Amino acid sequence: MFKPRSTSLFLSGAAALILTACAGVQPVAYSGIPSAPQLKQNRDDDSAKVPYRYAAPVVWSRYSQVIVDPVVVYRGGDNQFGDMSDSDKSMLADYMGKTFASKLSKRFDVAAQPSPATLRIKLTLTGAEATTAVIGQFMHFDIAGNLYNGVQAIRGGKGAFSGSVSYAVEVFDSSNGRLLKAYISRQYPNAMNLPAAFGSLSAAKTGLDKGADALVAQLQ
Repeated sequence: MFKPRSTSLFLSGAAALILTACAGVQPVAYSGIPSAPQLKQNRDDDSAKVPYRYAAPVVWSRYSQVIVDPVVVYRGGDNQFGDMSDSDKSMLADYMGKTFASKLSKRFDVAAQPSPATLRIKLTLTGAEATTAVIGQFMHFDIAGNLYNGVQAIRGGKGAFSGSVSYAVEVFDSSNGRLLKAYISRQYPNAMNLPAAFGSLSAAKTGLDKGADALVAQLQ
């Protein structure tokens, strides 16, 4: 049985954990992204993961091919990489390019030249958080951490001390350069995803997996 003082300390610790874990990257409408002037704040239910977006009226079924440009690592002053090393940024950009191209190739044929039936997709990696070493894994075994992560999993929120990835997607008609869709997204694993807690970039990579699936679903 908890003594009053022990209970108080436990609750205080849990509250501190929640406040610390909630503090993190909140994506912005990055000023250096070409579509930034057209992005509007998203007020729908998915705004936590897609805070800014633009969408033109489009019949996606008219497009059967896709060109995926090489991923760009965002260098603007409002980037959200923190102190992440250039090598880790490059690793994530490479993973992002391969993952999105692979997922998109299941919906579209890959094209080499523009055409009226071909989309051109530009991906920009704008930020990332590494999973906090040791603590990120410990939170899956700690009582307070598990309680917090369980609530976050239900809410679709990020796990305590877990990593994340932020990026911009811009979709164009390749034949005329018209912007069809653009959005800023922040993705991360389910808060109870234990395997994604191991490895500093595992959570960010899992976020990219989810982001690629989300993009394909929007282009159906």
